[in-house]
Amino acid sequence: MNEHKQPPMPGGFGAAGSGKFEKPVAKTSEILRRLWKYLCKFKWQLILALLLCVASNVLALVGPKLSGFAIDAIKPGKGQVNFPSVFHYAILMIIFYVASSILGYLLSALMIKLSCRVVNRMRRDAFDKLTTLPVGFFDKHQTGDIISVISYDIDTINTSLANDLPQMLTSVITVVVSFVMMLTISVKLMLVFVLTIPMTIVYTRYRSKKVRPLYRRRSEKLGAMNGFAEETIGGQKTAKAYSREKVFIGRFDRKNKEAVDANYEADCFASITGPMVMFLSNLSLALISILGAILFMAGSITLGNISSFVLYSRKFSGPINEFANIISELQSALAAAERVLRLLDEKPEPEDVPDAVELRDVKGNVELRNVTFGYDPEKPIIKDLSLSAPEGAVIAIVGPTGAGKTTIVNLLMRFYDIDSGTITIDGLDIRNVTRNSLRLAYTMVLQDTWLFHGTIFENISYGKDGATLEDVMNAAKIAKIHNYIMSLPDGYDTLLSDDGINISKGQKQLLTLARAILLDSRILILDEATSNVDTQTERRIQNAMLQLMKGRTCFVIAHRLSTIQNADSILVVSNGSIVEQGTHSELLSKGGFYSELYYAQFESY
Repeated sequence: MNEHKQPPMPGGFGAAGSGKFEKPVAKTSEILRRLWKYLCKFKWQLILALLLCVASNVLALVGPKLSGFAIDAIKPGKGQVNFPSVFHYAILMIIFYVASSILGYLLSALMIKLSCRVVNRMRRDAFDKLTTLPVGFFDKHQTGDIISVISYDIDTINTSLANDLPQMLTSVITVVVSFVMMLTISVKLMLVFVLTIPMTIVYTRYRSKKVRPLYRRRSEKLGAMNGFAEETIGGQKTAKAYSREKVFIGRFDRKNKEAVDANYEADCFASITGPMVMFLSNLSLALISILGAILFMAGSITLGNISSFVLYSRKFSGPINEFANIISELQSALAAAERVLRLLDEKPEPEDVPDAVELRDVKGNVELRNVTFGYDPEKPIIKDLSLSAPEGAVIAIVGPTGAGKTTIVNLLMRFYDIDSGTITIDGLDIRNVTRNSLRLAYTMVLQDTWLFHGTIFENISYGKDGATLEDVMNAAKIAKIHNYIMSLPDGYDTLLSDDGINISKGQKQLLTLARAILLDSRILILDEATSNVDTQTERRIQNAMLQLMKGRTCFVIAHRLSTIQNADSILVVSNGSIVEQGTHSELLSKGGFYSELYYAQFESY
């Protein structure tokens, strides 16, 4: 439909310097704050998750202390073992660990359910946002990149909420409780961590700052690859017709390699953090062992306390090591969240003016006065255009490709707002009426047909609530598609696959015509509506189309000039301006631009 679509801007969502997003989200604190808004809507589940997490980890952390008591029940060198004490502490350890495991399972199940609910709301918000965005947004972004945001990126957030968040809570609780327990055992042994903990924290923060841009780049490259794949799949017939499969394979290989390289670079850089933190953890253990042996020989600590301290030190260092890995995964989630939030921050279509009125009882008097418009304001496509379409008139708009014909339709429907001039319906400036009532005043059939996964009845009745089967059948009869529908095994209950790929293009065109007929608006726009219909079928529906157009104001964009000979007025558009206007016979008699266009189509006959 869009003759003057702007090409997708490189880089996709979150591309640095693209200039597509008015409010870029970059700070981690801002992203976390906005994600928290989704989480806090389920505060009771969060509180329960926190209680389960605390209980599960505290129970697990009692184990090393009990282990130390059991070891101290053994008298080394004397061969004396207090078996009742050993069994007592061992049984308590089993009970505590089993209870901890059960609570941990309940926590995991709860977090999975919570993350699914959060992601469901986030994905719904993202899709709802898409429905509010202007047509210009979709002209600038690849479909595959948008799909990548609402699928892959939100799934990444889901994984992080379900896995990383519980791990982070567990790590914090484990570190705090282990720290307290180690203090109760030996303050002297704690001196080891004065050296290793600051080293771990500084190193982890340094690596996290470096890895996030890499994960952002990975998301962008994946979005670009998805966008290219979506375009290529949609154009398979053309690619095969021109034997360009190898060319597209080569281009996809490059996109795929870029995505894989970005993924490898991010994961490889992030994976270095874990081994380094593990090294610092093992260094802590070695120093504890040396210092513990010295204190034991000096009689300052028991063997059971050393054992408990070592176990607690492993639990203390383990979460720090895990946290380094979580940080890497969290950076991936933050990069994904940034792209999602950028989408949510996109500016919707401007709201209706405060005193906007509803279009009611539309008669169909349409007028454009001195209209100027350009998709880029500095490069106007429509220049000082004026035209008048009285009630019930059939206005044909013709001209060479790129002349601005479809742009006029975009302006009539307010898919774009004009830069200057006025467009009125029944004397009302369309900027002073609600968009919803304005668009309901039109019935539009585009050159590019669109059908959705559903029955034929659902597709035809799409635009009209409460339409009956009889209504749909009458519309289909006028569009000359009823007999074909009845020839199908399930008739009007026949299920169409996505975009109606299981029927021909001509049949798709006729179904969209039936949908337009059923809506029965006072203004009709036909943007090359019979382009996918063969000549014989086109001739069969001409009378039906003329009957449909009677009493309605009609704008017909046509490339085949034979289809608009009966129009009340033909506008010849060139370079955004009307260069000729009149009836078919008047324009032919002038021998001007229209005459050249008309005879050029038949000069071979």
